[in-house]
Amino acid sequence: MKRVLIVGASAAGLAAAETLRREGYDGTVTLVGDEPHAPYDRPPLSKQVLAGAWQPERLGLRGPADLDALGLDLRLGTAATGLDVTDRTVRLADGSTEPYDGLIVATGVRPRRLPGEGAHVMRTLDDALALRDRLGPGRRLVVVGAGFLGAEAASVARGLGAEVTLLEPAPVPLAHAVGTRVGEVLSRVHELRGVDLRTGVTVNEVTKDGVRLAGGEVVEADEVLVAIGSLPNTEWLDGSGLSVADGLVCDEYCEAAPGIYAAGDVARWHNPLFGTSMRIEHRTNAAEQGMAAARNLLAAPGARKPFAPVPYFWSDQYDMKIQAYGYLRGHDEVAVVEGDLAERRFVAAYRTGDRLTGALAVGMPPKAIRQWRQAIALGANWRDAVGAAPSGGRPPENKEVSHAQPQG
Repeated sequence: MKRVLIVGASAAGLAAAETLRREGYDGTVTLVGDEPHAPYDRPPLSKQVLAGAWQPERLGLRGPADLDALGLDLRLGTAATGLDVTDRTVRLADGSTEPYDGLIVATGVRPRRLPGEGAHVMRTLDDALALRDRLGPGRRLVVVGAGFLGAEAASVARGLGAEVTLLEPAPVPLAHAVGTRVGEVLSRVHELRGVDLRTGVTVNEVTKDGVRLAGGEVVEADEVLVAIGSLPNTEWLDGSGLSVADGLVCDEYCEAAPGIYAAGDVARWHNPLFGTSMRIEHRTNAAEQGMAAARNLLAAPGARKPFAPVPYFWSDQYDMKIQAYGYLRGHDEVAVVEGDLAERRFVAAYRTGDRLTGALAVGMPPKAIRQWRQAIALGANWRDAVGAAPSGGRPPENKEVSHAQPQG
């Protein structure tokens, strides 16, 4: 294998490139990215960058010297437009083709949008800077979607003095993932901070004055941020013969086809730890999966290792730190095993079947949730894990049972 092509120049793609070099691969590594920027970190976009606490130069995942040391053929500002598996070539938007012996797909996702023009989204550095320039005291911002991204942006905008309206179609934000009572606790913080949170409402379109709801009402705003989820960037794979279903479908080794692997937000792979197919849009997973894909691409027959992580994510909203391990979606039960919901200092454990499959902490020190990661990784039985909780078990008054729809 003389040529490895990585399509996607963000966290997953860069991690794959670095791993190839660290594992001793000395062939050509071409890294293609559709943005003109060198690989940078995305989680701070809706937090530190939007708040003005960080300048763009702080986002770089590696400095120029470190990138140079990798000896990459770096192709930035050029999107991939097609893949020919038979000829082992990728077509680029500039009309050129790039050959490969091994391919790693790390093209990420793009934001979903609403009909109408003028709304902001939050995926790229340019997106964050464009919205940051429009926020300030007295400015009116409507955020459509009260998931983690929308909630983070709403909290930053309030901190900048903007008037914020947060619109969410579900009765309780994030209930499908974290459970009803935990979702209520997280959303209550916005109301306490002066956000006009409206749930159970559907936005039909963006207008020049704000957004129009399904009933015809216009919610006025100076700026609109649409944060209603994302779509995997797989269109360029049309006609390639690869399997696409809400992401590029891969096996437990992150392999989509012989010599073709995927990593990061675009990859839907079988995670043997949970026995299910998943696609994870979290920064930590992107880096870990980029490394795993690169190692398996280089591995000798029979030496590949399944990618079976315990997913991790975090979110900062106002002075509230949220951390979670595992796979929370589709859970059958969630129980508060430490702390108190009312004080917004607690650890919640999540059950799927008879297994502990997730844990979420709010306002707790890191050590309070680390032990739960280990238990999840070991496939701990629910009763055994919850019975050994720091609080001595599952107090009846803290027990919560919720039913959620499984992820796509």
